[in-house]
Amino acid sequence: MQIDLNADLGESFGRWTLGDDDAMLEVVTSANVACGFHAGDASVLRHSCEGAAQRGVAIGAQVGYRDLAGFGRRFIDIAPAELTDDVIYQIGALEGFAKVAGTRVRYVKPHGALYNAIVHHEEQAAAVVDAVVQYDRTLPVLGLPGSAWLRLAEEAGLTTVGEAFADRAYTPEGTLVSRREAGAVLHDPAEIAQRCVRIATQGEVVAVDGSVVPAPAGSLCVHGDSPGAVEIARQVRAALEQVKVDLTPFAQESA
Repeated sequence: MQIDLNADLGESFGRWTLGDDDAMLEVVTSANVACGFHAGDASVLRHSCEGAAQRGVAIGAQVGYRDLAGFGRRFIDIAPAELTDDVIYQIGALEGFAKVAGTRVRYVKPHGALYNAIVHHEEQAAAVVDAVVQYDRTLPVLGLPGSAWLRLAEEAGLTTVGEAFADRAYTPEGTLVSRREAGAVLHDPAEIAQRCVRIATQGEVVAVDGSVVPAPAGSLCVHGDSPGAVEIARQVRAALEQVKVDLTPFAQESA
């Protein structure tokens, strides 16, 4: 068995610091690096890309709405063509810093409200798919299993990878509980670690109502901005290694 372990990184901005990217890069196998629209500035993006390259961590473009003030967690009713252009712009910006660091962007993952919107929003999902197809159709895309985003990406001939969330609560429908609701984010490292073992070995997760829902995943996400994120990631990795799950990037260098 093998699985990828990813985290959202590069989300600091100017003098404002969010998360411990350097420590997280010692644990994860893939880094979803912000591209400057929802978080991150040029220096932060460069530092994140250099750190990932030095450690052999795969770099993914974490694309989102143009929403620095809301951290990309507010839905924006943007025209599909404009969204396509925004996503191309973000991938290209991150690609520049990845290239300077001696590597490249190896996959694309939407962020925040955009990630959740394109689970069901067909027009926006198609717009993001169109951006990846136009930029580089060899790039794999990461998203929620069963989403419009992954369905349309697969129909367009893109490589799709299903993702599960280590530290987020699930609804009985297999979607993420809104961050506006209590209990949407989990915090107990030991509980999260065992949850991830179940996802990796059995492909399922327990929803908030106690039901068991399918969670087929090629990658597990630990949010880099959660309290105690590094310790959570360390315990998740240790628990997976203990049951002989091989941790490796889903987007290999040759992809």
